[in-house]
Amino acid sequence: MLVTVRVLVIEDDAELAEAVAVGLRRESMAVDVALDGRGGLDRALDNGYDVVVLDRDLPGVHGDTICAELVDAGCRSRILMLTAAATSDDLVGGLGLGADDYLPKPFDFPVLVARVAALARRAHPAVPPVLRHADLVVDTARRRAQRAGRVLELTPKEFGVLEVLLAAGGRTVSAEELLERVWDEFADPFTNAVKITVSRLRAKLGDPSPIETVAKAGYRI
Repeated sequence: MLVTVRVLVIEDDAELAEAVAVGLRRESMAVDVALDGRGGLDRALDNGYDVVVLDRDLPGVHGDTICAELVDAGCRSRILMLTAAATSDDLVGGLGLGADDYLPKPFDFPVLVARVAALARRAHPAVPPVLRHADLVVDTARRRAQRAGRVLELTPKEFGVLEVLLAAGGRTVSAEELLERVWDEFADPFTNAVKITVSRLRAKLGDPSPIETVAKAGYRI
């Protein structure tokens, strides 16, 4: 399993883009949306997305061009290309440009979710499905956390922060990294959301707190 997955949806159909974003967020993914090719390309190059869901037939900058430019730039994001065309030539063409997967429209949403999750696993190293530290156990597959056998009622952000910290294996994780991994692009970089979330998480974990603050560096378990 992975820590929180970051996805960029580049789709000019605003209704479809929002539906995809809402659905993926329900799967605890952090999702950003771009409604045009130029804006989507800029965001993909500037941010560390795990997966880019890319409509092929975009106005302005075509999806093929975006795909090729991301590959040429060495972007680590995995690319799932969407298209209304479903011929073999389209499939071969899209994959030939460097796309990692290809899904014709219309598509079943569970299939989209499964493919995004599969691509995300390839985007960066996986972590064990169950993370442990002393009496703290986090089941990343079932999105459940326990301490000393007590079930923790965590919000998605609290769970995401705990998951990232445990997956770091003792490494100090900066507030900036937590903001990038658990929130989305609409989070204010100057916000104290991470500090507040860590404080609430500590309260739910109880004493002694497994989360240590590292001065001017971040947090670690």
